[in-house]
Amino acid sequence: MPSGSKTPQSQQSILRHPPFRYFWLARVASTVALQMQAVAVGWQIYALTGSALYLGLVGLAQFLPMFLLTLAVGHAADRYDRRRIAAVCQIIEGAALAWLAVASFGGWLGKEGILAIVFLIGAARAFEGPTMLALVPGLVPQQEIPRASAWSASANQTASIVGPALGGVLYALGPGTVYASAALLFFAASFLMAAIRITRIPPKREPVSVSSLFAGITFIRSRPEILGAISLDLFAVLLGGATALLPVYARDILATGPWGLGLLRTAPALGALAMSVFLARNPLAHRVGRIMFTSVFVFGVATIVFALSTSFTLTMCALVVLGAADVISVVIRSSLVQIETPDQMRGRVSAVNSMFIGTSNQLGEFESGATAALFGTVPSVVIGGIGTIVVVLLWMRLFPGLLRVDSLRH
Repeated sequence: MPSGSKTPQSQQSILRHPPFRYFWLARVASTVALQMQAVAVGWQIYALTGSALYLGLVGLAQFLPMFLLTLAVGHAADRYDRRRIAAVCQIIEGAALAWLAVASFGGWLGKEGILAIVFLIGAARAFEGPTMLALVPGLVPQQEIPRASAWSASANQTASIVGPALGGVLYALGPGTVYASAALLFFAASFLMAAIRITRIPPKREPVSVSSLFAGITFIRSRPEILGAISLDLFAVLLGGATALLPVYARDILATGPWGLGLLRTAPALGALAMSVFLARNPLAHRVGRIMFTSVFVFGVATIVFALSTSFTLTMCALVVLGAADVISVVIRSSLVQIETPDQMRGRVSAVNSMFIGTSNQLGEFESGATAALFGTVPSVVIGGIGTIVVVLLWMRLFPGLLRVDSLRH
């Protein structure tokens, strides 16, 4: 088929294009750093407190700044150079981790200090995430956006494989070593973002007003398919966000050490990477709405299997399936958002998207930690998996237009 014969060349042209290549490498570096930080923070704060609730508070400390800054983030991303915003945020994150490294080496880092720095990093991530999302369509031709979204997801998942494993191994040398290494990676990501050169007409800086601040929310509400896709992921991740409890599973249920935690955090990324590479080579052509609902349903089932497993091997397999199912919905959602949104609105729409999706990860971690403290670890994860399945069935009735979406082509 002619279109199939052009696929390898199209894939190569995306990664050979310098702006997208620098972006891809920057995303790998920053996500590796973030995942290393997550392993170190999770293990260190659980060792300090022995409390699942504090693991949830780590998620809450990341959620609050993202939630509070959403409107300001979107407006900034549509008014200023997105590359500079991302680069500055990565410098701030690197500096924050450098402080954690110094405090850990000095032996005077407590749980309050960890939560405060996590809050600061969350504030920087609040600006970095939506800005990076809004930047992607300016790096490739419009017809390549679905493929670029898949490659962007592969960058995230490649880093999510390397980061936890590397963090788990380096933790043997102490948390300070993990934090210092992650700080260097954030600085490298900032350098790569600064190296991106693209020709882009500066956006018109409309006056700051209530309507302009809420424009992203207004736009999403006017597009039922986008609203349905974003909210579906929101509740699925919120209810199924069991990764915050991986330190509990690693130490208390599966009886492993930091290396086991690193492998468990890597498992979802293994499945997600394999699926994102598959989707980059074989873009979804038809029935994408049904495929999205199916993938989130599988995500819920895998969460239940993970919750009930007492075998390290079965737990790893469940997490691999969970990651593969999750990335399908991520690619479909991100492609829908990018294709349907005008460039001058992408910052604000991406900010709202990140508030729904990115912060649901952190709020989901808080929800998992809080329910685990109330009902126990295994029951809380089972409840989350069942809740995800219920949401899928309900959303199929509430958003029939999303169910009928056939193609990601504009």
